[in-house]
Amino acid sequence: MGNGARLRVVLVTQAFRPVLVPATQKNRPDGLRYWRTLKHMAINRRGFLKTAVAGALVPFSGATAQTAAVTRVAIVRERATAATACLARVLTAHGFTVVEYETIAQAPPVDFTILARITPGISESFALAAPKPSGPQVLTVSGGDPRGLTYALLEIADIVEHSNRSLDALRVPQPFPEWPRNEVRAVSRLFTSDVHDKPWFNDREMWPAYFEMLATNRFNRFHLAFGIGYDFLREVTDAYFVFAYPFFVSPRGYNVRAVNLPDAERDRNLEMLKYISEQAAGYDLEFQLGLWTHGYEWANSPNANYTIAGLTPENHAAYCRDALMMMLRACPQITGVTFRIHGESGVAEGNYPFWKTVFDGVIGCGRQVEIDLHSKGLDEKMLQTALDTGMPVKVSPKFWAEHMGLPYHQADIRELEIPKGEAKGLMALSTGSRSFTRYGYADLLRNDRRYGVIHRIWSGSRRLMLWGDAESAAAYSRAFQFCGSQGVDLMEPLSFKGRRGSGKGSRCGYAAGSPLEPPWD
Repeated sequence: MGNGARLRVVLVTQAFRPVLVPATQKNRPDGLRYWRTLKHMAINRRGFLKTAVAGALVPFSGATAQTAAVTRVAIVRERATAATACLARVLTAHGFTVVEYETIAQAPPVDFTILARITPGISESFALAAPKPSGPQVLTVSGGDPRGLTYALLEIADIVEHSNRSLDALRVPQPFPEWPRNEVRAVSRLFTSDVHDKPWFNDREMWPAYFEMLATNRFNRFHLAFGIGYDFLREVTDAYFVFAYPFFVSPRGYNVRAVNLPDAERDRNLEMLKYISEQAAGYDLEFQLGLWTHGYEWANSPNANYTIAGLTPENHAAYCRDALMMMLRACPQITGVTFRIHGESGVAEGNYPFWKTVFDGVIGCGRQVEIDLHSKGLDEKMLQTALDTGMPVKVSPKFWAEHMGLPYHQADIRELEIPKGEAKGLMALSTGSRSFTRYGYADLLRNDRRYGVIHRIWSGSRRLMLWGDAESAAAYSRAFQFCGSQGVDLMEPLSFKGRRGSGKGSRCGYAAGSPLEPPWD
């Protein structure tokens, strides 16, 4: 590389940016947490590249002397955002005085100026235009929309944080753009254990840092999933948030409650959900509320820590409708709801009136909220019931099976899932005529569809190996666009740790006292 060159890895076709780590660490089971730990050790993807390729990050030619005198940085933006606050924090930590202005005319010419603006263009795109060596020291940052501008500001913060010559690093030799190829790039975080998950759910310090990490790495959706800790509602011991509604709200006209849950804790849970969704919105992430269980009776469960009282088959659907509407109205930053509609939800497959009533709760919240249907057991009538709401609808099949799989879709239906005729009972569709929807995209990619398709990478019990291979990441990205699909929902590693009441001790995957132990879960 010649003088003035900067080493960058810009994968514009990726669904998410790869975690770049030393080869000796590639067997770590938890990539996102390892990335976060490296960031706090100041050795993340950018820092690793700088260490591994000595001298590759070279200042832009001729800028060093001018930079040495700059001690103030002006950030010119129309409004203060979480991203501008992040950039200001990083610059301050590197010894600069940061002043924010609303117009370029207010910024003194002796400052290095970062001009942040929205220039309508490709959704979520951004561009950095470097300052001229002989002109005013103004780095122009343009976002195609507010989310694109957020990505741009976080990119600058990332560059500065991992550069020895912070402002020199921003004197890129030529403008560079970046834009996504996948409409949806989501992360799912599962609440499956009151032992493991209550601490992070209630941690107000963690959430802003967590969403900053997601947005910095170009994720644009967060899915907080409740009720996924059990496949079937039997032998339940840890029932916290399993049937989620009474743990958050108490709609009028019903005497439904989670037995043993204090009203004050229920109200705090709703406030926390509102706070989490607001923090996500601060980084321009969509917030998906996952309601994976709608059953309310635990079979053969004498040791359950919570039970549900006040529900009957007669008021079940109406209560769910009103409780969902109450939650959505209380948390206006929730942009979508994910439903498990097959029998593991606790509702018998084919009960279309029940789901129509529940979907009415989405309609009643008074704004557009996306409905996401987990595809197992999904048939045309259920899909039409969701489409009839007039809300945007997405369907989320599993990518491969219960594990990461290879960076392409499975080529055939497994023999276990081949339909063998009609079935009866709780799982009548998913074990009968629609059994082939258990894994993969099934028959959902029809050309005339009026819904979107995103592929969910399941956590399950399989081991997700940490890798940092850019070609593999790009191959996954292409797979998530298959036949016009919109993207991916990636369950966090260790998602199922503590499920089915197995939560004990720490959820952290590293030994206590290890330098890799992250500050948060």
